[in-house]
Amino acid sequence: MVQLLEHLRTLGLSSREARDAMNTGKVLYQGVPTADGGRRVDAAAVRVDPRAPRIQVGRDPVSLFHDPHLAVIWKPSGLLSVAAPGRRDSHVLAAVARWFGSSYPVHRLDEETSGLMMVALTEKCQTALKAAFEAHEVQRQYLAMVRAGFPMEKTVSTTLVRDRGDGKRGSGPDGKPATTHFRRLEEWRGGTLVRATLETGRTHQVRIHLSEGGFPIWGDELYGGRQAMRYAPRLALHAFRLAFRHPVTGKPMAFASPLADDLERLRRDRGGHPDFSLDNGG
Repeated sequence: MVQLLEHLRTLGLSSREARDAMNTGKVLYQGVPTADGGRRVDAAAVRVDPRAPRIQVGRDPVSLFHDPHLAVIWKPSGLLSVAAPGRRDSHVLAAVARWFGSSYPVHRLDEETSGLMMVALTEKCQTALKAAFEAHEVQRQYLAMVRAGFPMEKTVSTTLVRDRGDGKRGSGPDGKPATTHFRRLEEWRGGTLVRATLETGRTHQVRIHLSEGGFPIWGDELYGGRQAMRYAPRLALHAFRLAFRHPVTGKPMAFASPLADDLERLRRDRGGHPDFSLDNGG
């Protein structure tokens, strides 16, 4: 593992050229633009692409894959997945339609969640992908930052309702079944990095299961209160893995995204191991 900025220098870029390339989306790590020069990386997974679209890293969405049927998008925190009532903000579906001519929702990420999201480009593909989600044939994994002390492994199964009694979604009788498998990946000063694997995909499922278990996600004011905001400026939740069988070709597809730059910096600032790797950690 090597520091990204140092690696870019070995490729012949000056420090200024390296920072300009990173800040405009020309430096990709595991296929995802990064502007975090302090990140420790596997040099073989770094690519500098001067022809990559100019973007503001951490603000603009990025297409990681597309064909005539579907697209896989990297969504930054702060961007809506779909249009919301009373909001004129841009959103992922609008960007995909602008890039590829059409877009149909399949699933969504919360506005403050970063990471991988799938969008159908035809109605037929949308129907097939929604069926795959219902049949639990799509693997989705998230990374979440919570307080220290999380167990090594834990599975939570509840039924989720729209109002658990306090006006918030949560566990309650007569709800929809929801199961999440958790694994501790790394502990640092006052916190833990947790991997969440969804068996079902209910709204706010990971957030609810963690908060109701006494480990609200850092930055989650809705389910963790003001105290959760002390540790992270935004919801510390990242959709890092998406795997499925292509609904048209039948080909197995798998995508992984390293932690978003802001969360990776937070992990390091809290004392996370500089050479921690998701490949080794979980």
